[in-house]
Amino acid sequence: QVQLVESGGGLVQAGGSLRLSCAASGRTFSNNAMGWFRQAPGKEREFVAAISWSGIETSYRDSVNGRFLISRNYAKNTVYLQMNSLKPEDTAVYYCAAGRTFLGASRLGREYEYWGQGTQVTVSS
Repeated sequence: QVQLVESGGGLVQAGGSLRLSCAASGRTFSNNAMGWFRQAPGKEREFVAAISWSGIETSYRDSVNGRFLISRNYAKNTVYLQMNSLKPEDTAVYYCAAGRTFLGASRLGREYEYWGQGTQVTVSS
């Protein structure tokens, strides 16, 4: 059974940092793009960051560019999202997703086949 399990969420003050992890099990995702999306209460899910299957290409939404960093560890079948200088508007449930084989750092949710259950990130002002 394929699973993506996020961890590392929590409550942090504005300006603080968190590192999210997404551990995959059931199969290897070394040939798949990985992405992070988020959904705030009453809002639609939105793209946050993605990394290509090769790890060479990354993509970020404008509002987090320069503050967030996505990375992956192929040996651990894990993807990370380092979040710095957090703002209250970053508050959301963050979801990890695995994309199609040999996909680039796509921003499109429909390109992703597997999804985790999410981890809550709350940033207080």
